[in-house]
Amino acid sequence: MVIMATTSSLTYLPVLERIAEEVDRTPGRGRPADYIPALAACDPRRFGMAVAELDGTVYGVGDWRQPFSTQSITKVFTLALDLAREGDELWEHVSREPSGNPFNSLVQLEYENGIPRNPFINAGALVVTDRLQTRTGDAAGELLTFLRAESGNPELDFDREVAASEATHGDRNAALGHFMASYGNIDNPVPVLLDQYFRQCSVAASCADLALATTFLARHGIRADGTRLLTRSQAKQVNAVMLTCGTYDAAGDFAYRVGLPGKSGVGGGIIAVVPGRCTLCVWSPGLDERGNSVAGVAALDGFTTLTGLSVF
Repeated sequence: MVIMATTSSLTYLPVLERIAEEVDRTPGRGRPADYIPALAACDPRRFGMAVAELDGTVYGVGDWRQPFSTQSITKVFTLALDLAREGDELWEHVSREPSGNPFNSLVQLEYENGIPRNPFINAGALVVTDRLQTRTGDAAGELLTFLRAESGNPELDFDREVAASEATHGDRNAALGHFMASYGNIDNPVPVLLDQYFRQCSVAASCADLALATTFLARHGIRADGTRLLTRSQAKQVNAVMLTCGTYDAAGDFAYRVGLPGKSGVGGGIIAVVPGRCTLCVWSPGLDERGNSVAGVAALDGFTTLTGLSVF
């Protein structure tokens, strides 16, 4: 159940308001992801930010209720859903190391025998989606059901325009899938996998939705209804991989500036976790050259600086 903020629970709201004012004064906001036509028209000056506490209280500023394309943020949830089902066997098929290369690179797969560096680059996410597809028969549907339940928003859905746009321009992902299949690291037919993956990335959700959906990681694996999805150790693993790999080849800089586990998407969103305290989601469509939201990273940097909340 989502509990809206009252005057007694506005712990972080003054901080969010201050951050929004500073972001509004920032001249350079980057550029939207123009290689996905459905995202290219987004206004880079849009900005929203939400904080969700462990009891389901959520509040925010700016466009925090505006749905946007989640893109690679969903990789966190498919990772958690598959890890809950197969445990450590997953790590035989995808590693846990930073890549140091762009998120859609094929370079490392050649000399690492089709085993992707981590679950958050595209190759690794394809492996995780493939394995979840094998176990559920509908990986994207399983993801959507989970996000609806954890966010408390039954209206969450796929954006078919975005999914079709990605499929039309998905040659690099197809190449990744076929290359890994040649090493025996993909179980399902590549066209089936790609359909699931593009649908997964097309989910539209708001900062409020995503902050709430992520709180199971701040609760060490406990879902919104009190049931356990992940063991405490598995939740630690997901948070650790987010910290080291969640913002592609800018993960070191993100850890240096923000100091929290986080996961970005080229739709301009970033989720972040303060274990045992709260979760955040920020959205602004303008990206830097590494595919991360310029205003989003700055906002999370401001949040940890102003509140002193960090894993360090």
